[in-house]
Amino acid sequence: MAANTKTSRKVARYAVPVAVAGVAAATVAMVPAFANAGGPDLPKVTAQQLIEKIAASDVEQLSGTAKISTDLGLPKIASGLLGGGGVTGGSANPEDKVAQLANGTHTLRVAADGEDRQKITFLDGKDEYSLIHNGDDVWGYDSKSNEVFHEKAAPSDKAAGKGAGKEHKTGDRLNASPQKLAEEVLAAAGPTTDVSVGETAQVAGRDAYQLVLKPKQAGSTVGSVQIAVDARNGVPLRVQLLSAQGGKPIVDAGFTKVDFAKPAADTFAFTPPKGARVTEGTDGHGKGDKDGAFKALESFPGLDGLAGGPGGKGDVKVLGEGWTTIARIDSGAGKGLKELENDKNAPKEAKQFLDSLGDKVKGGFGEGRVMSTRLFNVLVTDDGKVYAGAVTKDALVKAADANK
Repeated sequence: MAANTKTSRKVARYAVPVAVAGVAAATVAMVPAFANAGGPDLPKVTAQQLIEKIAASDVEQLSGTAKISTDLGLPKIASGLLGGGGVTGGSANPEDKVAQLANGTHTLRVAADGEDRQKITFLDGKDEYSLIHNGDDVWGYDSKSNEVFHEKAAPSDKAAGKGAGKEHKTGDRLNASPQKLAEEVLAAAGPTTDVSVGETAQVAGRDAYQLVLKPKQAGSTVGSVQIAVDARNGVPLRVQLLSAQGGKPIVDAGFTKVDFAKPAADTFAFTPPKGARVTEGTDGHGKGDKDGAFKALESFPGLDGLAGGPGGKGDVKVLGEGWTTIARIDSGAGKGLKELENDKNAPKEAKQFLDSLGDKVKGGFGEGRVMSTRLFNVLVTDDGKVYAGAVTKDALVKAADANK
């Protein structure tokens, strides 16, 4: 019985979804691995075999350090909103800390012991922030502000027979690991993806194969995703997101040191320090909703009108599929960029935001501005509609023309 439980947890944590496995059988390019000049000489495998190796991995314990570097090429004003570089004090809210991974380079100390115990500690700067999942409890602790965030599993989750901590909204944010990133990438793979095996590599001192996913569609800003897989145990050690334009990776997340021994039990123990201010998480904390796409605009001075005002309702429509999916957002506010540009009373922050949007564009949809990053492009039209996706500017303009 214990063996069956362990197998179930292993599959839940590492297995590629059945649908993806089915797609892989039809779409994976059966290209053998070949040795890089500087990479280890490993037995040849096909992409299908490598995916199966990831799914069959029974590793549930590990500890080590990881580095995550993100270079989206964000405008300066947007970079500042994401927290810039290192850990900052003032809040123990996990969402605030995990959001910082969207910009700059961060070093993390990580540990895991099955699905019920994980810990991530941000090591940027002299102050530390720890996010700990231990059974029914999730703790976030910011050493600089001496603040603590705590969330407990909802009683209804336990009554329904769900595993401890599985339904934690905050606990999900502990999965900022190379393994979780790899799972999400594989889950998103489908008929629009070419999958093959690339050059071998060494990551954290361990021999690894590299699974390479490339968009079949034209118009994506993504060149490829490369997942380094431990040659012995099938654990993803590194994930790199490469731009279609070349240059350094947009995202490079991987272990710099890793040990697959069981971490000590006290690794996941936490008691709020004396004098710390403790905030209890509310039910549904961090849960996304239909209006989430407008919250950034609503909270930014002078731009709330573009989102229909505080609590405004809007419409989100998904266009296309796969790597070239575009979100079309219509705030329903009836207020656009032109009105904001001509508003002499608009806050300077709003004007700065407009300046950061970059190039003006025209099309059958009318006029608008495009904010560009190395991964995402966003078109904001003069009539208040937003088109966003990991696609080129031209793809956004075409989508706006076809869906005005």
